[in-house]
Amino acid sequence: MSDAGAPVVRIGDPGGPYRRRIRTVAVDDGTVEGGLEDDFHHFEITLRHDRERVTSIESRSRRWPWSTCPDAAANLGPIEGMPLSTHCTAIAEVADPRMNCTHQFDLTGLCVSHAARHDQRRQYDAELPPAVDGITHPRLWRDGELVLAWTLSTRERGLVDSPPYDEAPWRGGFFRWADATLDPDAAEAAIVLRRACEIGMGRGMDLEAVDSAAELGPMMGAVCYTMQPSVMPVAFRNRGSIRDFARHPGALLEDQ
Repeated sequence: MSDAGAPVVRIGDPGGPYRRRIRTVAVDDGTVEGGLEDDFHHFEITLRHDRERVTSIESRSRRWPWSTCPDAAANLGPIEGMPLSTHCTAIAEVADPRMNCTHQFDLTGLCVSHAARHDQRRQYDAELPPAVDGITHPRLWRDGELVLAWTLSTRERGLVDSPPYDEAPWRGGFFRWADATLDPDAAEAAIVLRRACEIGMGRGMDLEAVDSAAELGPMMGAVCYTMQPSVMPVAFRNRGSIRDFARHPGALLEDQ
């Protein structure tokens, strides 16, 4: 995409909500194209299938925070051959999320569920406003319709006044809770917004001051490919890659 519509963010002055857009499109009977973009990431997936199983996956890294992020695409390989499923988390049964790029992995899962539904097009738009007195109100639109509006306490690190989602564990089991409690469409939406809330917390942090992922290792843990102990020391910051879409939501995935 062109950077003209989304200026580089001014660190420490986010000045508006974090935004994330995810779009999946069936371009023919056997191919789904997916795109994911936010302040920190822009990835694309082409998933091919025979209407029963995944036959191939191609990942393209357009913009990424660490030098090693594109390398994680090699670990999507085990997903080829898996049965299609309307559960976007089904790929975790055949591939290890911690050995993948979180965002490539999530997008691939959404492409799998899209193929299983035989939909033409689906788009998610997530918004996480800045917290006021420790409270923020994340929202999620699906195909232009508001489907989720939560109240999130950044101090308590959990949802409040958002039934039934406030019954879910915010950490250590939200995805499993969603899959077990909700129908596949509702679970997918909740998982998409939950991930956006987590990533959006990084908006305004001075990530450009971090030289390598090793500096964040103690805080992050081995949550993804780049944050593995053997990878962190060579995962260098891709400086100048942050964008600000707070006032430019239309620029997200604008060329897809």
